[in-house]
Order: sequence, then C-alpha cells, then structure tokens
Amino acid sequence: MKLSLFLTFILLNASTQACDLCGCYISTLRAARSTDHGFQASVAEQFTHFGSIRIDGHEVADPSGQYLDSSITQLVVGQSFLRNRLLLQTNLPTIYRDYKRPDGDGVERGHESGFGDASLLASYEVFRHASQNDNPEEPTHQFLFTTRLNGGIKFPTGDAHRLSEEFAEGHEAEHADDAEHSHEAASGIHGHDLALGTGSYDALFGGEIYARMDRFFFEADAQFTLRGDGRYSYHYANDLTWSCGWGGYLLERRDASITLQAVVSGEYKDTDRFQGRVAEDTGITAVYLGPKIVASYKRVTAELGFDLPVLLDNTALQIVPAYRLRAAVSFHF
Repeated sequence: MKLSLFLTFILLNASTQACDLCGCYISTLRAARSTDHGFQASVAEQFTHFGSIRIDGHEVADPSGQYLDSSITQLVVGQSFLRNRLLLQTNLPTIYRDYKRPDGDGVERGHESGFGDASLLASYEVFRHASQNDNPEEPTHQFLFTTRLNGGIKFPTGDAHRLSEEFAEGHEAEHADDAEHSHEAASGIHGHDLALGTGSYDALFGGEIYARMDRFFFEADAQFTLRGDGRYSYHYANDLTWSCGWGGYLLERRDASITLQAVVSGEYKDTDRFQGRVAEDTGITAVYLGPKIVASYKRVTAELGFDLPVLLDNTALQIVPAYRLRAAVSFHF
C-alpha cells in the first residue's frame, strides 16, 4: 500500500491540465481483469454544460444567459497482446457543441459538429501482483495491484477553422474591464472553445494504478498532453487531466459485477499562445467530485459518472463548467 500511495503521488503531481478537447478514453484495467479476449470496442461519451461566466475565478453577472453544451463521443477500437499486458487502440471523437453568446447588441446562437482529433494509443502493464481467494465459489481477489503506462499521438483531423476568430477578438484585458464595469457582459465563449480540433500533432503520456483488497479498491490515473504548433499561429497549452477514487464491489460473480466509486478528478491547463502572445482567457485549474458506477456482464462493461466542480480557478474572462456527465460501454471479444 505504501507503493500504491507513492505512485499515486507521482501521477497526481505530474504538472499541467486538460480542456474539453482532451482526455482519451482507455478501458484497459477493468478489461484486462475481466476477460481473456484480445479485441475490444467501446463507445465513450462526455457531456459538459458550461453555464457560469467568471473573471479570474470570480463569477460575474451574465445578462445574456450564455451557455455552451459540449458532447464528445469517442469511438474506440483496440486489440490486446501479450496476454493482455499490451493494448493498442484508436480513438475517433465526434463532437457536437451548442452555444449562446452575446454578439454586439444582440445574441448569437449556433452549433458546431464534426469529427475531432483522432488518436493512436498504446497501454502497457508494467507490474501486476495478485493473490486469489482460495474459495472457488467466491472469485474475489484477496489482493491485487497493477500499474500501466500509456502513450500515443493525436492527429489534427478535427476542423480548427474556428481558431480564425482569434484574429477578430480584442485584448482580453479590455474584455475583462467591459464585463466588470458594464451591464452587458462580453462573450466568454471564444473561437478556441468552439474549435473541433487543435490543428496540431500532439504527444500523449499517462499512467494508471489499481489496488484492491477483498471487495474494496483504489484507482488513479493521469494523462499529460504535449501540444505542437496549431493552425493560424495558435498554440494550445500543454495540459494534464487526472482522477483518483476509492470504491467497492456491490456485486461480484464470475460472469457479472457492479462497483460503486467516489471519484475526485481534475485538470490543469496553462494559457495558450496566439501569434506568439499569451491568450489570457485560456488558463484553468479545476477539481471535480462525483460518483461512478460500473457494471459488467460477460463480455460487456458499462460505466456512468457524474462530476460537479468543487474548485474552479480561471484566467481572464471565460465560461466554465457547471457539471459533467461521463458514460461508456465496452464490448470484449
């Protein structure tokens, strides 16, 4: 357990966060524990409702009722090798974003939809230690500890034309002053919020740990994205997403299981750069808290999670998340 806590500390302090473009779904640990079949296909959904306007972390009035609803559906196909120690997979996201924002003296409503940035990922189990319960009628692990390392590359397949809006936007400090000293709030939804892709080749790094004692378990993971140069001289900042949580098995049989988990997750992202200058309205630090339930039956695994922000600290004027829903279904063959 000391090793588990040490590795968790490393994962959670690997510095830098994630925006709504980030976060590649990997269903490796539970899949590796529940099946000996090598091929898997998954559909993963993340829905985020952005409904609060903030300046430097402080909520401000929003008379125009701005919002941004973002739906990211990832189609995932993977194949396991080396007795499930190595997983190779591809992720293709489809994105739909519906928004409302002020536009001069009026209000603009619209949406963006299409494919996002595709990824090619690899996940390798570097360590596993397990001791099985001696009772064949109760297939629980007396103790299990595993660690995995993840890596890959993201391709610029998503439409990044919305980044061209950055040319028309004024200085962010002026936006902040307008929002604080007038009754008409400036827009907190910018071109980089609506773009379906970054226009850059990015490197992905991460890791996962899983520790279990009888019916209780602990999971932690982190994913760091190293950004390349994007379109229109726009460079998204490097970012980090992480999550950890304790849980337990409500049901466990040889062909079925149900787990419930309390999850703390978060993201950190520094400010982007546009034409060599800092884009002030792009940095954010967030921490979320919520439940997660996972159910499996034979070759099918489904999960559902709900996240509420308990800490939000952003730079300049931005629209920030009000809540997040996450769901996934995986099939193993």
